[in-house]
This record gives sequence, C-alpha cells and structure tokens, in this order.
Amino acid sequence: MVKEYNITGVIALQCDVCGREIVGKPHRVIIEGAKLTTCAQCAKLGSAEWKPEPKNLNLSFKMEPLHRLRLKTAKRKSRDLREDITVIENFGLIVRKARQRAGLSQEDLGRKIGEKVSVIRKIEGEKIIPHKRLARKLEHALGVKLLVPLVEPEVPAPFSQTNRGVTLGEIAHLKDSRRRQLQNEGNNS
Repeated sequence: MVKEYNITGVIALQCDVCGREIVGKPHRVIIEGAKLTTCAQCAKLGSAEWKPEPKNLNLSFKMEPLHRLRLKTAKRKSRDLREDITVIENFGLIVRKARQRAGLSQEDLGRKIGEKVSVIRKIEGEKIIPHKRLARKLEHALGVKLLVPLVEPEVPAPFSQTNRGVTLGEIAHLKDSRRRQLQNEGNNS
C-alpha cells in the first residue's frame, strides 16, 4: 500500500520497500508477486512493471435538490458526534432499577420502546451491550443516563512513527536479524 502525505499542499509518495520519500516518478514493479510502488533504487529489485487500473469515471450523475443535500450533511455531522460516546458501566442494574421504579415489567418496557423481551432481559443481565440507538430509547423511556462521552487518554507519539507504517524492507531486516540471532545461539550451544 502506498503511503501519501500532504505536506504544505504537496503529496509525497513513500517507497513500499525502503520507506524513503519518492523523488521524481514512482516506479510500479512486481516484487515476489506483490505489486509495489517504489523509488528508483528499489525498482531494481522488481521483475516487471505494472500499470494501475484507471478509475472508471462515470460522468453521468443525478442532480439532487439542495434541501436533500443539506439534510444529508446534517445527519452525517450528528452521526460523527455520536461516535465518541459509550455505554456506562453497570448499565444493566441501572435499567432494571429504573424500570422497577417506573412500575414497568420487562414486557411493558419492550412494548414501549419496540424491542423484544429477550433483548430487555439480556440488557438487564448485561449479556449484551445496547447499541447507541437502543440506549437512547432506554434513556428516553426510563429517564436515566446510559451514554457518556468516551474519554481516551492522548498518548504522544514521535512524529516519524505516526506518519508511516512498517515497510517491507524493515520486515526483511527484522527477519534477517532474528535469523542471525538464532544461528548465534545455535553456535554457542
């Protein structure tokens, strides 16, 4: 997979073998059956060139009314905001106590929110975790808070590690160094 980085508006390609930034035209070669984008030096390791398949540009498209487009973007934004929430601990106990406090049976609660009794039973027993939509229904029906913002501690990482993955060259180096280590251990015994 080719890594692309946008640095001040310029897209820089990264060699799939050695990890260096590709200066000039990238070479697309086949190395041991894998189609890779490489720099000029690593292209010598390949056996044949390959060309990327052109993307099918379908120029015929359907125009949508402007009000539909606005609704879609509004839904997408609210969906993105909900991705950062999670269900609280002991949600089953909270649901059970709130249901009993409201004087509802599991069947009544199931009918009220449009879910099967078995789902309510499994939620109260914490055998399943309710998805966000179901948790919202339970919050509304029982007047409790089940969803809280997801708090993840930020772990700072070095700049070089966050922007690139492991290259094939690094994997080969690791395998080679491991092989040497095993040979040295065998010779010492």
